[in-house]
Amino acid sequence: MSIPGPGGQGLQLTPFRGLRYVAERVGSLAAVTSPPYDVVVRPDGLRRLEAEDPYNIVRLILPQAGTPAARHRQAAETLRRWQADGVLAADPEPALYVYEQRDGRTLQRGLIGALRLSPREEGIVLPHEEVMPHVVEDRADLMRATAAHLEPLLLAYRGHENGPPGNGPNGPAENGSAGNGTTGNGTTGNGPAEKGTGGAARVIERAIRRAPLLSTTTEDGVDHHLWRVTDPADLVEVAADLRHHQALIADGHHRWATYLRLREERREPGPWDFGLVLLVDTARYPLRVRAIHRLLRRLPPAEALTAARRAFRVREIDGPMPRALERLAKAAAATPPNAFLLAGDGRFHLLDRPDPQVLARTVPEGRPEAWRTLDATVLHHVLLDHLWHVPDTPEHIGYLHDPAAAVEQAERLGGTAVLMHPVSEDVVHELARQGIAMPHKSTSFGPKPATGLVLRSLTLG
Repeated sequence: MSIPGPGGQGLQLTPFRGLRYVAERVGSLAAVTSPPYDVVVRPDGLRRLEAEDPYNIVRLILPQAGTPAARHRQAAETLRRWQADGVLAADPEPALYVYEQRDGRTLQRGLIGALRLSPREEGIVLPHEEVMPHVVEDRADLMRATAAHLEPLLLAYRGHENGPPGNGPNGPAENGSAGNGTTGNGTTGNGPAEKGTGGAARVIERAIRRAPLLSTTTEDGVDHHLWRVTDPADLVEVAADLRHHQALIADGHHRWATYLRLREERREPGPWDFGLVLLVDTARYPLRVRAIHRLLRRLPPAEALTAARRAFRVREIDGPMPRALERLAKAAAATPPNAFLLAGDGRFHLLDRPDPQVLARTVPEGRPEAWRTLDATVLHHVLLDHLWHVPDTPEHIGYLHDPAAAVEQAERLGGTAVLMHPVSEDVVHELARQGIAMPHKSTSFGPKPATGLVLRSLTLG
């Protein structure tokens, strides 16, 4: 995705003074990290992270108190105390940060920086999902209280197509890349940049030859490495490359909407004009697209199945879950494509072949066919609104990235888990380029950056 014309400003990623944990003050860097705030959804997961280390980042991104105001005030006080006590310290000078995640054969590298927030109409950063106003309001209150960006959102752009890929058949298992950024056999991915490779890619490849600023392995087995980029020539090279590109929001729509809201509240230029992001060139490091599943807390499976039969074919299928998800994938690839897997009563039921007449009556007109046939569109308009009458509020619907967690919670609560099949990345890009937003929580791009490796304080300049 490139900005047409020679004068376009495109993406403007600027250095900032990263706020980072002081390794000597915490049990380990892995023990203070967390998944993004919206992935830590189960109370037991939150408690486990809090128990990992008294300074785990969840105490900032998901503070626990009796009221929203008290939670945000607590996060701000905790952040100030950790800085005063030397648990968190600012880097001495502004920098961009090269961030690497490695999980077996999956490798992702990108740049963390402060991205200038362009006006919505410029189309430099493309959202692809709708947002929930109450979540934006909560994140905005937290950012106001802490005056900090506590976790980067994930942006994807496509650089030069002839660069070496980070994943797939020619990925890190073949490219000789060692976990510490040193060169193995000197083949693509770690050696000198190929002719035609973008400036940002060249800067990343030079950075990873140095010893990393920090390295840690989280409990999921993912290795994380961070390098600092401060050389003026490198920063100029990155800027010259990115100014020709636009980006897709892969993960973090609510944080992006929050950035824009808080910037619009201020008339004078300042640190609120920028947002903390991880920018990944998906021509080199393709992202994974996964589904986000629904937990219907107050809808028993028997009621859900009875109502669903009015518009879908409903069949009980055999488990265990991997086999049931394979059946879902096959049904989603059929025509018509919409299919869902319901669970919660110890069994799996496949919903597919929706009634065309029901679709015509319930799915809104005036949108592209790619939007009207999305599973998330059909789920929200046909099942949730028309057949089940389930309001889209936190009391009724939970959004979970882990299908096993969705099923476990549904069985515990007596509710229904709706397991989804991932949407095609091509469809996401197609709709984003048209300015069409998908229903919220339609996709989960990854790998997601670990929260807690680098923060951005808006008081540091």
